[in-house]
Amino acid sequence: MILRHFLHVYDFNSETLRHLLDQALALKKNPVQPLLAGKSLGLIFEKPSTRTRVSFEMGMAQLGGSVISLQNSEMGLNSREQVKDISRVLSRYVDMVMIRAYHHRDILEFAAYATVPVINGLSDLHHPCQGLADALTILEKKGPLQGLKLCYIGDGNNVCRSLLEIGTRLGMNVVVCCPQGYEPDMMGVSASISHAPTHAVKDADVIYTDVWTSMGQEKEFAKRMADFEGFAVTTELVAKAKRDVIVMHCLPAHRDQEITDAVMESARSVVFDQAENRMHAQKSLLLHLMGVSL
Repeated sequence: MILRHFLHVYDFNSETLRHLLDQALALKKNPVQPLLAGKSLGLIFEKPSTRTRVSFEMGMAQLGGSVISLQNSEMGLNSREQVKDISRVLSRYVDMVMIRAYHHRDILEFAAYATVPVINGLSDLHHPCQGLADALTILEKKGPLQGLKLCYIGDGNNVCRSLLEIGTRLGMNVVVCCPQGYEPDMMGVSASISHAPTHAVKDADVIYTDVWTSMGQEKEFAKRMADFEGFAVTTELVAKAKRDVIVMHCLPAHRDQEITDAVMESARSVVFDQAENRMHAQKSLLLHLMGVSL
């Protein structure tokens, strides 16, 4: 079997990404298939998790495989034991590993020493599994992705970077709207930058937002709240996009900060379909990494 990792969206070309999305749609229609019977997935959590843990555990269960979840308090990445040692040991026990870590460099090191496929479940720089689920949700709700306008409003964080990567790969027109100084790294991606939300959302097919203060940035809360004033996704802002615009958020949401409660609960919101699609997209990914197709 060819050793594949999924550490960034750009690890896969557009053809592979489209295959993963089409396969995820098929899996969603017929979710319980024992295609990975006898296979195992190790989950490592240095950061807290709700959707990532449950979606991987239930997804693997539906595919007939088994899962073991490990918290950092049990493992001690770079404290009790070095990353490269944990990687080589777990590679002897399980068929795949998903790691959710604070530092992207740790995930890269883990993958460098692993002899099984490694999945980035989130790092400070990238969130590729979220990007894959986001693209699946947009495809499901809006049809072919080519030419759609996606407006991301918020911090140029890990979610934004992965969204830019998958948007570039799949032909969406991505606009990132953020305050000065919060722009994402644009290396290798194609997008427009705006600092005016009302202008950015014009003709948008999709409006996407995320928290203004991510895990590990709590000390910056007051400054970020001031800097992001005027960047909330409100009913009034949504009304300036296309009439059939959908609104997305990767969760957890700080309601009435980056997005109002009214928008979260509106008919335009696909937030919970998006959360469900983490499981379907990741099931497709797991099959691909194991060299299995429907």
